[in-house]
Amino acid sequence: MLNPIVRNQRGNWWFFDQLTGAGNQRPELLGNWKWGGGIEGGIGLDWFCGGWKKSGVLGKTGDGCLSVVVPTFNEEATLAHVLGQVLAQRLTGEVIVVDDGSVDATAKIAREWVEKDARVRFLEHEKNQGKGAALRTGFAAAKKPFVIVQDADLEYDPADYERVVAPLLEDEADVVYGSRYLRKDTRRVLRFWHTTGNRFLTLASNMMSDLYVSDMETCYKCFRREVIQAIKIEEERFGFEPEVTAKLAKMRLRVMETAVNYHPRGYDEGKKIGWKDGVRALWCILKFNILNREATEWKRDEK
Repeated sequence: MLNPIVRNQRGNWWFFDQLTGAGNQRPELLGNWKWGGGIEGGIGLDWFCGGWKKSGVLGKTGDGCLSVVVPTFNEEATLAHVLGQVLAQRLTGEVIVVDDGSVDATAKIAREWVEKDARVRFLEHEKNQGKGAALRTGFAAAKKPFVIVQDADLEYDPADYERVVAPLLEDEADVVYGSRYLRKDTRRVLRFWHTTGNRFLTLASNMMSDLYVSDMETCYKCFRREVIQAIKIEEERFGFEPEVTAKLAKMRLRVMETAVNYHPRGYDEGKKIGWKDGVRALWCILKFNILNREATEWKRDEK
């Protein structure tokens, strides 16, 4: 029984026989997708990320497709748990922990994980510079095809990676936002003023950028690696969110969003963003959408 699994760039289907484990090798269907070695006889299947391995893009069979960038600042209470969850995801190919001048045991915990798992890499800022600076460092070091941001607290669930990455794997998007507000089922009740502030900033960003997203401030932004590494990140703190959204809009990229789970923490639990960051976000929305007239349309590699 042949069932369609994934479509290549030419719009052709690969098929997989679920009964025998054999793939359909009809040459008119192969397009840019290929067979790989690994099974006796050299004609085995490269199974990867729920689909077939695309020639020249993804790594060896079993490697993850995601570089997970984890900016940290005084996260000793949650970092180990977050890393455990991130590394348990089959899409995780590498985890880049960037310690932004922590004064607690964050760096020590990160180094211990480097010894435990070869996928973990640790980078360090001697002085605290801000989330934007930590992300800039992490993005530059990323090596996998796709890059996602993971805060070092417990607000976002790594189990949502597959949902966020799916449009990228299917070549339907260049960037995917994981929205906290695209939910129609049972949800966690959020704080009114924090949510209202986020929605206001999202509205302002949408008006300026002409992108209609539901959650501009979300942590879960997943990019094609070449896209995020082409963007010069200027903001040092939480202004990264409106900055990168404005620059993505000017690049005329394919942006999609999907619902993700969200478990907010309070300031007594270590939340760091405050009202001053909201004011800064408004300035960034104006600066990067209107005052900064530089615009570079992204040229996708169709090879």
